[in-house]
Amino acid sequence: MSKVIDQEVFVLSSSKHGLVYLTANDWALVADKAVRVHFKKGDVLVQRGRRANGVYLLLKGTARVQIPFQATVPAIGPGEICGEMSFLEDAPASASVVAEGEIEAYHLDRPTLQSLFELFPHLASRFYRSLATNLSRRLRDLIGPGSEPSTTGHKPSS
Repeated sequence: MSKVIDQEVFVLSSSKHGLVYLTANDWALVADKAVRVHFKKGDVLVQRGRRANGVYLLLKGTARVQIPFQATVPAIGPGEICGEMSFLEDAPASASVVAEGEIEAYHLDRPTLQSLFELFPHLASRFYRSLATNLSRRLRDLIGPGSEPSTTGHKPSS
């Protein structure tokens, strides 16, 4: 991999709110198949009510997740994913994601992801496990204090 891709993979793999179960080999496959995209401030990455054609993995910049009837507007940053709910459900997005400034991201469309998952089923397992963990954390963040998982229970292993 080139030095730039190595740096991007480091950003993606070191994010505590990213796809935490992916391995170095998984990230190499993802980086190889992804398309680099750029957004300017105010650009919409994911449009509420429209079906997303894949997912975005943020490399640089931040975006706001605009959730209807939600007072707080969560931000996502480098190493985080968006468009995953629409991807999982193959349904229109439930929220919009808008660039707060310049953004660089990897885009993985549905056919590319499905092809990767067919060729590498263990990648699929780790990808979906990471998504489940992220969605659980985001739900807990919305619910508020006291909804964190117990630290005395089973800890996931990598």
